[in-house]
Amino acid sequence: MADINAVAKQFTDFYFTTFDTNRGGLQSLYRDVSMLTWEGTPILGAAAISEKLVSLPFEKVQHKITTLDAQPSSPGVASMIVSVTGLLMVDDSPNPLQFSQVFQLIPDGGSYYVYNDIFRLNYGA
Repeated sequence: MADINAVAKQFTDFYFTTFDTNRGGLQSLYRDVSMLTWEGTPILGAAAISEKLVSLPFEKVQHKITTLDAQPSSPGVASMIVSVTGLLMVDDSPNPLQFSQVFQLIPDGGSYYVYNDIFRLNYGA
């Protein structure tokens, strides 16, 4: 297997750059069997996931990643779990939002697709 941390970094760099500039471009990273859980709401399939991401109620967003961890997720397949935490700068708000996101990536040809994606905003107590 390729260096899992390098693959995770390459994937997250692409994912968040695309999210911040062209959310519709993320659809190709998902399949019909993919599931996104967005703030507790499950969404199944690439088209529905893309529709959710494109319809989010903000114009501008910028992700700032603070942690990135990756682990193999299967002994038989070169799949992986990627966990990310960071800050979201939304529209022109001076207050960043903390978030966490977990991806399960499954190999597909020479690349990976997102099988599972769990997103949460992290609110302080």
